[in-house]
Amino acid sequence: MDLLALFLAAFIAATLLPAQSEIVLGALVVAGTHPVWLLLAVATIGNVLGSCVNWAMGRFLMRFADHPQFPFRPAQIARAQGWYARYGWWSLFFAWAPIIGDPLTLAAGILREPFWRFALVVTLGKFGRYAVLVAAVQAAG
Repeated sequence: MDLLALFLAAFIAATLLPAQSEIVLGALVVAGTHPVWLLLAVATIGNVLGSCVNWAMGRFLMRFADHPQFPFRPAQIARAQGWYARYGWWSLFFAWAPIIGDPLTLAAGILREPFWRFALVVTLGKFGRYAVLVAAVQAAG
């Protein structure tokens, strides 16, 4: 059940819905009930899959961007497209970053970033962020 909660928190955190996967991951690391490598894998996979949803929305669902329930605001999309146009696929290493990360993954879909590169770069960035978090929690404990 702990791993499912971690997966869901990480997945939801990668979308625009509010969730704090870092808190769940940190608590599970401190609890010590699962191997750290497994926690890192579950959190990373969940978070990357959530970003893949954003990429798919950008790639296939932008025709609904004017709908009031569309989860990204036009200003967010414009800002992310500008950032992405300026820095290219390298910016996807920061898909984990608050405020800019989720719109960046949407912009990657809008601008038709190849999925293989999107998935690879986002995975490396998100794994790196979680690895640093785990190391910090272990060092503090």
